[in-house]
Amino acid sequence: MGYRSLHACINDLEKNGFLIRIKEEVDPYLEMSAIQLRVFQEEGKAVFFEKVKGSTFPAVSNLFGTLEQSRFIFRDTIDNIKKLVSLKADPISALKKPWIHLSAIASARMALPKKVSSHPFNEIQISDLPQIQCWPMDGGAFITLPQVYSEDIDSPGVMKSNLGMYRVQLNGNDYITNHEIGMHYQIHRGIGVHQSKSNARNQPLKVSIFVGGPPAHTLAAVMPLPEGMSELSFAGVMGGRRFRYTNEDGYTLSTEADFVICGEINADDVKPEGPFGDHLGYYSLTHDFPVMRVDKVYAKKDAIWPFTVVGRPPQEDSQFGALIHEITDSIIPAEIPGIIAVNAVDEAGVHPLLLAIGSERYTPYNPERKPQELLTLSNHVLGKGQLSLAKYLMMVAHEDDPKLNVNDKESFFKHLLERIDWQRDMHFQTQTTIDTLDYSACGGINSGSKVVFVAAGTKKRELASQIEHFELPVGFQKAKLVIPGVLVIEGNGEIEILTKSKLPDGIALVTLVDDANFVADHFHNWLWVTFTRSNPSDDIFGWNVTNINKHWGCDIPLIDARIKEHHAPVMTMPDEVWKKAGKLIEKYK
Repeated sequence: MGYRSLHACINDLEKNGFLIRIKEEVDPYLEMSAIQLRVFQEEGKAVFFEKVKGSTFPAVSNLFGTLEQSRFIFRDTIDNIKKLVSLKADPISALKKPWIHLSAIASARMALPKKVSSHPFNEIQISDLPQIQCWPMDGGAFITLPQVYSEDIDSPGVMKSNLGMYRVQLNGNDYITNHEIGMHYQIHRGIGVHQSKSNARNQPLKVSIFVGGPPAHTLAAVMPLPEGMSELSFAGVMGGRRFRYTNEDGYTLSTEADFVICGEINADDVKPEGPFGDHLGYYSLTHDFPVMRVDKVYAKKDAIWPFTVVGRPPQEDSQFGALIHEITDSIIPAEIPGIIAVNAVDEAGVHPLLLAIGSERYTPYNPERKPQELLTLSNHVLGKGQLSLAKYLMMVAHEDDPKLNVNDKESFFKHLLERIDWQRDMHFQTQTTIDTLDYSACGGINSGSKVVFVAAGTKKRELASQIEHFELPVGFQKAKLVIPGVLVIEGNGEIEILTKSKLPDGIALVTLVDDANFVADHFHNWLWVTFTRSNPSDDIFGWNVTNINKHWGCDIPLIDARIKEHHAPVMTMPDEVWKKAGKLIEKYK
């Protein structure tokens, strides 16, 4: 079934046991986000907040809180959308076996957006919206599930438009209440291309922000779609209903959205935006970002405000990622021949760590197997869309273990660490771009380095599965094994002295941390700390370092994942808010 509205989706979830209603008035300052976080932790249902303090509009969160729930929402369309995406990757298959794809091809009629003559909205102000602040250090209230619509000034119209999800700051900082909001979009985003073209013509970029509407519209805004596939078309097919829109005063309005904010972005018109508690588990800091001059704000009579809360993964956005991976699984191998599978590791904050399996077929006649094709593939991956934001790219050869699963992260690391030649198979990119939200480098926003680890061939070492006590140099207090071959060491001593000390046999990688007990307690803790708190060119050291023709290598690498002065603060929720949220939730169990 295709939902005509967010309201219809919520009613369906409630009818089928996927939603709870909170009848008490809740505070949009921290309390609502704490409730969302606690519900998600318990793999709970969608949460409908009937009364939001300071606003007449109700709110909903955790719509996509579990993969089961997301599959339920899209139960009638997900199979066809998978088929259509696969056809984009391999259209010739439709010619070979057309009977298999008939339902998918039939559903494609929903891809064409439908223009309507009127809209159902009333005018309101920004201050009428639920002012939800999720974390204590946030710069104000934010829209966390926006669908930001923009058009190409050179090729206007809905089919050449972009629909993206970029956080929007509603108040705080230097924004003029009800007249200005902050637009935080990052590198590799379609709206940046549109603004560049508008700037070149010395014209403002007209932007519409849709909030709510059928859940397919929200999903479309975060989908990494194949080149040439419109987000509005995807929304129509995924929702089983054509995307409906109209035009008003030069703006495009989604007539099925719950709210629409219209305004203009002018060249060089920026103001400080943030901080914001983000999905890496740290605050993104205050930086200058575009200001949107608000023209009109619209709301439906029965509008519902959807929101999510991001923080150290996994969170609700992790389930977005799981659903997206399920839908787009066929795209990457088709777009990058030789790539078998990739996994942007959610526990490490997605962009900091990318695991990949590729083919190694360049010289099958050579008795020595070593990474060759994998290096070519790594360059391709790091030049592909949002994959290019990867900071650590680790790739192994499919031929060495055809059963290896890129989603089995512990097995992947074991396979790589058994085979990698650290003197040869570590390749750095320095002074380059990384994720806007990653503050591991000291060079400022969007800047840092990358490293590629590749492994092909037979096993080179046996990994230690346990360690006996060994002497640590002065300044280092504790050492613990995380998984076979991976050692964490705690302390603030000199790294140069540490890397001259003797390690136990079977250690292939060392991470220097602030709290060895926490990091070694769970593999997910190690993934988060290691790859969010290190910048490769600054923080990788090693035992028996060599530098041959500008190629840096070592026998055993050390990643310094201690917190540094330039790092962004870790997000925490006040105890009293957390406990209050817990007591309220108990009433609805």
